[in-house]
This record gives sequence, C-alpha cells and structure tokens, in this order.
Amino acid sequence: MQNIKILKPETNLLCKLVTFCPHDYADKVREALFEAGAGVIGNYDSCSYNIQGTGTFRAGENTNPFVGEKNKLHYEPETRIETIFPKWLTNDIVAALISNHPYEEVAYDIYPLENVHPQIGLGAIGELKNSMELFDFLSMIKKSFSLPIIRYSRIDNNKKINTIAICTGSGIELLQEAIHQNADVFLTADIKYHDFQAANNKILLVDIDHYESEIIFIEKMYDFLSKKFSNFAIQKFEKSNSYIKYF
Repeated sequence: MQNIKILKPETNLLCKLVTFCPHDYADKVREALFEAGAGVIGNYDSCSYNIQGTGTFRAGENTNPFVGEKNKLHYEPETRIETIFPKWLTNDIVAALISNHPYEEVAYDIYPLENVHPQIGLGAIGELKNSMELFDFLSMIKKSFSLPIIRYSRIDNNKKINTIAICTGSGIELLQEAIHQNADVFLTADIKYHDFQAANNKILLVDIDHYESEIIFIEKMYDFLSKKFSNFAIQKFEKSNSYIKYF
C-alpha cells in the first residue's frame, strides 16, 4: 500500500509553546526546542513562527538580571517564538527551554490544542499501487490472514478495489469514518449483521476475524524490538490462542 495515513487521528495530544528571548539567543533556543522534540508537523520538522517585539520587566532586589538593572523598568528587543509539540514531551520541552534561555526567569506559555495528531490514532487508510478486482482482492485477504472463511457485505461484483481502510480487532466504530474518507473497503473484525446492513452498497465491509487481524502484529513487533534492542532477550509465543473454531 501507499499514501498510508491514520484513519481516525486523535485530538488533544498537542500543545503550543510561546516564549520570548533576546534576538541574539533566538537561534539557540529554537534549536534546543527542536532537539527536544518540538516543531514537528507531519513530515516537516523545525517548524516555528517568530516575530520581533519589545519585552518589559523590572528586576527586583533579589535578582541577577541578564539584561537591565535592579529596580529599573527595562525595555528589551525580543523574539517571540511559537512552536508545537506533543503533550507527553512537556517536561523535556520546558527543561530544554530553561536550560538554553539566558534569562533568570523565563517567560513562556503552554496552550493545549484541539488539532488532530496526524501520526497517532485508530486504524489506517491507504491505496493499492494497482486496483484489484473484487474477488481477487477477497482471495488475497483470505490467504493473507489465513481465514477459513470470509464474510463481506453486499456490493457490486464489478467494483474495483483501490482505497483500503483497516482497523484490527473490534474496529467497527470506524465504519462511518472509512465511508466518509471514500474507502472502497473497510477491514475489521467482530462485525454484526446490522453493521453489514449499514455498509450495504456503500463500502465493501470485510470481517477478517479478531485474532487473525491482530496476530500479525506479533511478528512485526518481534522484528522491531529485536533490531531496536539487540542486547535484550525477546521471546514470542508460537502457539495459536484463537478462541474461535470452525467446523
């Protein structure tokens, strides 16, 4: 498949950081934030917005100001830096900011965002390199998932399959999302009769069974962990644990 993306991206996982620093330190602060994981939007990194302005502050008696003097109102030309980051990196982002900012007291704001996170969510959707005939596609799915039988919704037998949506396990709640994104087929498991009815002639709905849809993850994760942690013992179970039998 190609052009693969998350079928239903999660929201409320991103934050925006806004901070202010002297112009000469803007590059250093930005680079530190990017190194800590900020500024990634899709396939782009080092994303930020910057504008110049003037900051004001009065240093108190028990301070050691980087610029200005104690007990005197100071005007400092500053760069306002805005950048985005995933909320689970908040501590790392703030630590990078404070350790690389010249001020004794660092001014910054963190705003929660409702934007979707394009790389985190449920299911996936993508395109085949070449369209397939309906029954050729069903045969491929049956073989790929080692299915003894395959259940699918009523659809035009001449339908070409190009765009595929999938959610392993019980993912039927994403059916309408797959339809909304013009998928030709939605692969998931634990599909009920009325789910097939809802898909009737709108999308090819295919039940790939719960266990069979998830067992392939073990092999992928085993390979990933083995390469990632070469000095760590990784074991996988070979025994089938499906609770469904066919007669």
